[in-house]
Amino acid sequence: MWDEEAEDEKIYTVVMNHEEQYSIWPEDREIPLGWKAVGKTGRKQECLDYIEEVWTDMRPLSLRKKMEEDARKARETSAK
Repeated sequence: MWDEEAEDEKIYTVVMNHEEQYSIWPEDREIPLGWKAVGKTGRKQECLDYIEEVWTDMRPLSLRKKMEEDARKARETSAK
């Protein structure tokens, strides 16, 4: 049975993948391939609060880059 109090005592690490998407991972477990620690550890809610503060654009990095490139091309085309 799930123990909410034990869950609250667990320490997590904030991790980020290559698309700059955030998650939390139990500190006592090896971080999965494709993810890296960002330097923030703490209890679950503390880590989730940190993510909410820093992850201001939820779009994956590849999508943001594509949209920026499309906007740049549109500006160049309209300037001609």
